[in-house]
Amino acid sequence: MKNIKAVIFDMDGVLLDTETICQKTWAIAAEEMNLSNINETFLQCLGTTKIETTRIIHEKYGNHVDVDALMKRSHDLFTEVENTQGIDLMPYAKETLEYLKSKGYRIALASSTRGETVRRQLGNLGILHFFETLTTGDMVKNSKPDPEIFALAAKSLGLEPAECYAVEDSFNGIRSSFGAGLVPIMVPDKIQPTEEIKKMCYKVFPSLKEFVDFLKEKE
Repeated sequence: MKNIKAVIFDMDGVLLDTETICQKTWAIAAEEMNLSNINETFLQCLGTTKIETTRIIHEKYGNHVDVDALMKRSHDLFTEVENTQGIDLMPYAKETLEYLKSKGYRIALASSTRGETVRRQLGNLGILHFFETLTTGDMVKNSKPDPEIFALAAKSLGLEPAECYAVEDSFNGIRSSFGAGLVPIMVPDKIQPTEEIKKMCYKVFPSLKEFVDFLKEKE
Protein backbone atom coordinates (compact mmCIF):
# COMPACT_ATOMS: atom_id res chain seq x y z
CA MET A 1 0.00 0.00 0.00
CA LYS A 2 1.20 3.49 -0.88
CA ASN A 3 2.02 6.08 1.76
CA ILE A 4 -1.32 7.63 2.74
CA LYS A 5 -1.29 11.41 2.43
CA ALA A 6 -4.98 12.30 2.69
CA VAL A 7 -8.29 11.28 4.22
CA ILE A 8 -11.43 11.87 2.17
CA PHE A 9 -14.64 11.74 4.20
CA ASP A 10 -18.24 11.13 3.36
CA MET A 11 -20.39 13.55 5.38
CA ASP A 12 -23.80 12.12 6.32
CA GLY A 13 -23.53 9.35 8.89
CA VAL A 14 -19.74 9.72 9.14
CA LEU A 15 -19.17 13.29 10.34
CA LEU A 16 -22.74 14.53 10.80
CA ASP A 17 -25.52 12.63 12.58
CA THR A 18 -28.00 13.47 9.83
CA GLU A 19 -29.17 9.90 9.30
CA THR A 20 -30.73 9.76 12.77
CA ILE A 21 -32.80 12.82 11.86
CA CYS A 22 -33.71 11.32 8.47
CA GLN A 23 -34.83 8.12 10.15
CA LYS A 24 -37.27 10.12 12.30
CA THR A 25 -38.54 12.33 9.46
CA TRP A 26 -39.12 9.31 7.23
CA ALA A 27 -41.15 7.72 10.05
CA ILE A 28 -43.37 10.80 10.40
CA ALA A 29 -43.86 11.20 6.63
CA ALA A 30 -44.59 7.49 6.20
CA GLU A 31 -47.16 7.48 9.01
CA GLU A 32 -48.95 10.41 7.36
CA MET A 33 -49.04 8.37 4.11
CA ASN A 34 -50.14 5.15 5.89
CA LEU A 35 -46.94 3.26 5.04
CA SER A 36 -46.10 0.65 7.68
CA ASN A 37 -42.70 -0.70 8.79
CA ILE A 38 -40.86 2.17 7.11
CA ASN A 39 -37.73 1.79 9.25
CA GLU A 40 -36.72 -1.43 7.50
CA THR A 41 -37.25 0.30 4.14
CA PHE A 42 -35.30 3.37 5.28
CA LEU A 43 -32.28 1.21 6.13
CA GLN A 44 -32.49 -0.48 2.72
CA CYS A 45 -32.51 2.93 1.03
CA LEU A 46 -29.60 4.45 2.98
CA GLY A 47 -26.86 5.65 0.66
CA THR A 48 -28.71 4.62 -2.50
CA THR A 49 -29.66 6.69 -5.55
CA LYS A 50 -33.13 8.19 -5.96
CA ILE A 51 -33.88 5.65 -8.69
CA GLU A 52 -32.95 2.77 -6.39
CA THR A 53 -34.92 4.28 -3.49
CA THR A 54 -37.99 4.56 -5.72
CA ARG A 55 -37.59 0.93 -6.83
CA ILE A 56 -37.31 -0.31 -3.23
CA ILE A 57 -40.37 1.64 -2.05
CA HIS A 58 -42.51 0.62 -5.03
CA GLU A 59 -41.45 -3.01 -4.61
CA LYS A 60 -42.55 -3.00 -0.97
CA TYR A 61 -45.64 -0.77 -1.03
CA GLY A 62 -46.77 -0.72 -4.67
CA ASN A 63 -46.29 1.60 -7.63
CA HIS A 64 -49.12 3.86 -6.47
CA VAL A 65 -46.95 5.33 -3.70
CA ASP A 66 -45.83 8.90 -4.47
CA VAL A 67 -42.13 8.64 -3.61
CA ASP A 68 -41.51 12.30 -4.51
CA ALA A 69 -44.16 13.36 -1.98
CA LEU A 70 -42.60 11.13 0.70
CA MET A 71 -39.14 12.58 0.01
CA LYS A 72 -40.38 16.18 -0.04
CA ARG A 73 -42.27 15.80 3.24
CA SER A 74 -39.26 14.15 4.87
CA HIS A 75 -36.98 16.90 3.53
CA ASP A 76 -39.28 19.65 4.84
CA LEU A 77 -39.35 18.01 8.28
CA PHE A 78 -35.55 17.67 8.20
CA THR A 79 -35.18 21.38 7.40
CA GLU A 80 -37.46 22.20 10.32
CA VAL A 81 -35.31 20.12 12.69
CA GLU A 82 -32.08 21.63 11.33
CA ASN A 83 -33.41 25.17 11.78
CA THR A 84 -34.85 24.65 15.27
CA GLN A 85 -32.66 22.01 16.93
CA GLY A 86 -29.56 21.85 14.74
CA ILE A 87 -27.54 18.83 13.63
CA ASP A 88 -25.14 16.97 15.89
CA LEU A 89 -21.63 15.88 15.00
CA MET A 90 -20.99 12.14 15.05
CA PRO A 91 -19.04 11.02 18.12
CA TYR A 92 -15.33 11.95 17.93
CA ALA A 93 -15.76 13.69 14.55
CA LYS A 94 -14.09 16.98 15.51
CA GLU A 95 -11.33 15.21 17.45
CA THR A 96 -10.62 13.06 14.40
CA LEU A 97 -10.29 16.09 12.14
CA GLU A 98 -8.06 17.85 14.70
CA TYR A 99 -5.82 14.79 14.99
CA LEU A 100 -5.48 14.41 11.20
CA LYS A 101 -4.67 18.11 10.82
CA SER A 102 -2.04 17.94 13.57
CA LYS A 103 -0.33 15.01 11.83
CA GLY A 104 -0.20 16.68 8.43
CA TYR A 105 -2.85 14.64 6.67
CA ARG A 106 -4.71 16.48 3.94
CA ILE A 107 -8.48 16.41 4.47
CA ALA A 108 -11.22 16.48 1.83
CA LEU A 109 -14.89 15.64 1.47
CA ALA A 110 -16.80 13.50 -1.04
CA SER A 111 -20.51 13.89 -0.29
CA SER A 112 -23.58 13.22 -2.43
CA THR A 113 -25.24 16.19 -0.72
CA ARG A 114 -25.37 19.47 -2.68
CA GLY A 115 -22.50 21.90 -2.14
CA GLU A 116 -24.61 24.72 -0.69
CA THR A 117 -26.01 22.37 1.97
CA VAL A 118 -22.57 20.89 2.72
CA ARG A 119 -20.99 24.30 3.27
CA ARG A 120 -23.88 25.47 5.45
CA GLN A 121 -23.95 22.37 7.65
CA LEU A 122 -20.17 22.05 8.06
CA GLY A 123 -19.94 25.79 8.68
CA ASN A 124 -22.69 25.78 11.32
CA LEU A 125 -20.88 22.99 13.16
CA GLY A 126 -17.53 24.79 13.02
CA ILE A 127 -15.61 22.19 10.98
CA LEU A 128 -15.67 23.61 7.44
CA HIS A 129 -12.15 25.04 7.80
CA PHE A 130 -10.63 21.56 8.16
CA PHE A 131 -11.37 20.69 4.52
CA GLU A 132 -8.97 21.53 1.73
CA THR A 133 -11.53 20.60 -0.95
CA LEU A 134 -15.23 19.71 -1.11
CA THR A 135 -16.50 17.41 -3.86
CA THR A 136 -20.30 17.39 -3.73
CA GLY A 137 -23.27 15.78 -5.43
CA ASP A 138 -23.93 18.70 -7.76
CA MET A 139 -20.37 18.45 -9.15
CA VAL A 140 -20.73 14.95 -10.61
CA LYS A 141 -22.92 13.29 -13.23
CA ASN A 142 -23.04 9.88 -11.58
CA SER A 143 -23.99 9.17 -7.96
CA LYS A 144 -22.33 6.66 -5.66
CA PRO A 145 -21.74 3.69 -6.21
CA ASP A 146 -20.17 5.13 -9.37
CA PRO A 147 -16.48 5.91 -8.64
CA GLU A 148 -16.72 9.42 -10.12
CA ILE A 149 -17.06 11.44 -6.91
CA PHE A 150 -14.09 9.81 -5.13
CA ALA A 151 -11.93 9.92 -8.24
CA LEU A 152 -12.69 13.65 -8.53
CA ALA A 153 -12.00 14.22 -4.82
CA ALA A 154 -8.55 12.60 -5.07
CA LYS A 155 -7.84 14.58 -8.23
CA SER A 156 -8.84 17.81 -6.44
CA LEU A 157 -5.93 17.19 -4.05
CA GLY A 158 -3.53 16.33 -6.86
CA LEU A 159 -3.05 12.86 -5.39
CA GLU A 160 -3.32 9.34 -6.70
CA PRO A 161 -6.40 7.53 -5.34
CA ALA A 162 -4.16 4.95 -3.64
CA GLU A 163 -2.67 7.75 -1.52
CA CYS A 164 -6.06 8.47 0.08
CA TYR A 165 -8.16 6.80 2.75
CA ALA A 166 -11.90 7.06 2.06
CA VAL A 167 -14.03 7.03 5.21
CA GLU A 168 -17.58 5.86 4.54
CA ASP A 169 -20.61 4.42 6.31
CA SER A 170 -22.73 3.26 3.36
CA PHE A 171 -22.43 0.29 1.03
CA ASN A 172 -22.55 2.48 -2.07
CA GLY A 173 -19.92 4.78 -0.60
CA ILE A 174 -17.58 1.84 -0.09
CA ARG A 175 -18.30 0.58 -3.61
CA SER A 176 -17.60 4.06 -5.01
CA SER A 177 -14.29 4.56 -3.19
CA PHE A 178 -13.13 1.00 -3.91
CA GLY A 179 -13.97 1.42 -7.59
CA ALA A 180 -12.01 4.67 -7.72
CA GLY A 181 -8.93 2.98 -6.26
CA LEU A 182 -8.89 4.66 -2.85
CA VAL A 183 -8.28 2.76 0.40
CA PRO A 184 -11.77 2.26 1.89
CA ILE A 185 -12.35 2.57 5.63
CA MET A 186 -15.85 1.77 6.83
CA VAL A 187 -17.26 3.26 10.01
CA PRO A 188 -20.81 1.84 10.04
CA ASP A 189 -23.65 3.99 11.34
CA LYS A 190 -27.08 2.44 10.79
CA ILE A 191 -26.08 -0.64 8.78
CA GLN A 192 -23.34 -3.22 9.30
CA PRO A 193 -21.24 -4.38 6.33
CA THR A 194 -22.07 -7.55 4.42
CA GLU A 195 -19.35 -10.02 3.45
CA GLU A 196 -19.28 -8.43 -0.02
CA ILE A 197 -18.63 -4.99 1.48
CA LYS A 198 -16.06 -6.26 4.01
CA LYS A 199 -13.95 -7.62 1.13
CA MET A 200 -13.75 -4.11 -0.36
CA CYS A 201 -12.74 -2.48 2.93
CA TYR A 202 -9.15 -2.07 4.05
CA LYS A 203 -10.48 -1.78 7.60
CA VAL A 204 -13.85 -1.60 9.40
CA PHE A 205 -14.00 0.35 12.67
CA PRO A 206 -16.96 0.67 15.07
CA SER A 207 -16.34 4.41 15.46
CA LEU A 208 -14.06 7.25 14.39
CA LYS A 209 -12.15 6.94 17.67
CA GLU A 210 -11.00 3.43 16.71
CA PHE A 211 -9.91 4.79 13.33
CA VAL A 212 -7.74 7.40 15.07
CA ASP A 213 -6.37 4.78 17.47
CA PHE A 214 -5.38 2.71 14.42
CA LEU A 215 -3.55 5.69 12.91
CA LYS A 216 -1.77 6.37 16.19
CA GLU A 217 -0.50 2.78 16.27
CA LYS A 218 1.04 3.32 12.84
CA GLU A 219 3.00 6.41 13.95
